Amino acid sequence: MLNQRMEDALNEQHNAELYSGYLYLAMSAWFQSVNLSGFAAWMRVQAQEELVHAMKFYDYIHERGGGVTLKTIDGPPSEWESPLAAFEGAYAHEQKVTGMINDLVDLAREEHDHATEIFLQWFVTEQVEEEDSANEVVQKIKLMGEASGGLFMLDRELGQRTFAPPAASPA
Repeated sequence: MLNQRMEDALNEQHNAELYSGYLYLAMSAWFQSVNLSGFAAWMRVQAQEELVHAMKFYDYIHERGGGVTLKTIDGPPSEWESPLAAFEGAYAHEQKVTGMINDLVDLAREEHDHATEIFLQWFVTEQVEEEDSANEVVQKIKLMGEASGGLFMLDRELGQRTFAPPAASPA
């Protein structure tokens, strides 16, 4: 059973994961509007992943006897100065989420909630991948500089990303 403090914190993270999905969907829409369909596809996959993360929190709260509280999701920005600015924003956002997950782990330890600490380890590992993935694109965009041909090559590469739901956890 979750105590109220842990339940509230997990509900906040659930909301943050939904916002992340919303943010990446907004980025996808913006990339589509500037005719970078590969970038748009990459962000759309990212949005789908974030919704899976949100549902992991949703399910876990219920499994532990807690109640899910759905709150307002803040509206994300709708345009960016450049593809680099969008991906730098995505990278900064993932760093923020990492900090939030780390805070949840600290709270679980403080509350002696071992089950939640174990649950959160998947997210700790996932955030390493999330940060690396966004930063890799930031670094590629920086490397190409002003070469517009590079942007179109990267657009083609990013368009190859597909959504793969995580494997089901063993019961």
